[in-house]
Amino acid sequence: MKLLSILILALLFIQAFVEATSVSLSQEDAGGNSESLLKKHPHPKTINCSYACARRCKKSSRKNVCHRACKTCCARCHCVPPGTYGNKDLCPCYASLRTHGNRPKCP
Repeated sequence: MKLLSILILALLFIQAFVEATSVSLSQEDAGGNSESLLKKHPHPKTINCSYACARRCKKSSRKNVCHRACKTCCARCHCVPPGTYGNKDLCPCYASLRTHGNRPKCP
């Protein structure tokens, strides 16, 4: 019975030691605080591409073509310019995408 309790205490001590060293190592990697990890790898903001592209393409004569191209651009850039035409300066990534023929890809 004594041996079992000593063994359990030893295992708990080892587990606490391992957890303490892993926490200190992760803090050293993060530069001392956990906020620096968030700043290194920001997640792109989420956007509802279907809604944004439906709004963008609602006046297009070829809605399906416009919607398909817009959704591709939205997925890459996480941005769709406001309005139904123009305003591409508000989303530079969207404006910079080109087709193989060097024409603007995004409507």
